[in-house]
Amino acid sequence: MNERLWLMATRKRDFTQVDVFSHTPYLGNPVAVVLDADGLSDDAMQRLARWTNLSETTFVLSPTTAEADYRLRIFTPGGELPFAGHPTLGSAHAWLENGGQPKFSGKLVQECGVGLVTLNQSEEGSQLSFRAPVTVKSGPLEPSLLSTIINALGVDESEVVAHQYVDNGPGWVCVQLASAARVLEVEPKFDADSDLMLGLIGAHPDGSESAYELRAFAPKIGVYEDPVTGSLNASVAQWLFRTGAVSNAYQASQGHRVGRQGTIALSVDGDGEVWVGGPTVTCIRGSIDI
Repeated sequence: MNERLWLMATRKRDFTQVDVFSHTPYLGNPVAVVLDADGLSDDAMQRLARWTNLSETTFVLSPTTAEADYRLRIFTPGGELPFAGHPTLGSAHAWLENGGQPKFSGKLVQECGVGLVTLNQSEEGSQLSFRAPVTVKSGPLEPSLLSTIINALGVDESEVVAHQYVDNGPGWVCVQLASAARVLEVEPKFDADSDLMLGLIGAHPDGSESAYELRAFAPKIGVYEDPVTGSLNASVAQWLFRTGAVSNAYQASQGHRVGRQGTIALSVDGDGEVWVGGPTVTCIRGSIDI
């Protein structure tokens, strides 16, 4: 579509920008949300995602299944994701704030690329959490892949405490280092054609407010470092609970190296399902011509 025809096809749509995993505006991870996106083409969605230049821009559409409250498409500047955590929370926040009425009180069902994702709303309505999607690939990393990661991180192999595929859709792999401090020190250097979706995790000292520090690097989709990452925290929590590294609910922190103060609440219910939650706050509200 040429520029003139594209401009003629635009209309005003409700738009909001939500900060996720922080009570304080502008210290979490923002997501741009187009709330009435029915009728938008893939090209239009990708165009806007490139323009916002946020790690993710989402589009709320009518669901295609009776079980869902709404359907969500999630775009990065480089392409579409089947699932992502902070856009799931931020988009649910925006949908509710814009008058969305879930089919069941205190529970939302999002339709997206990985299927149906359930979200719970706290009794006071102040915090949302999503049930972690099933991990589609787990197990230790192959030696060749681990070697590539170690070289990119600039660490010694002896510093790696554990490693694992933690893929719940985006393709995450994770490497655990000896401490949160070491995680914060690392300055990775990735090849221009790197297809990594890499998480780093390290434990904080006992008694700290957060049990773990995480960082997320996504050169595969054009994001060097993501401020706060729900999908990665979800699958890492599944790994930690599964292996017994943690047995109770815990808090993780992320984003300090990029000037953020993200906090993520991780828990497991009686059925063994992992839940990922955190605060959400609207920073921008209005309309967008698209």
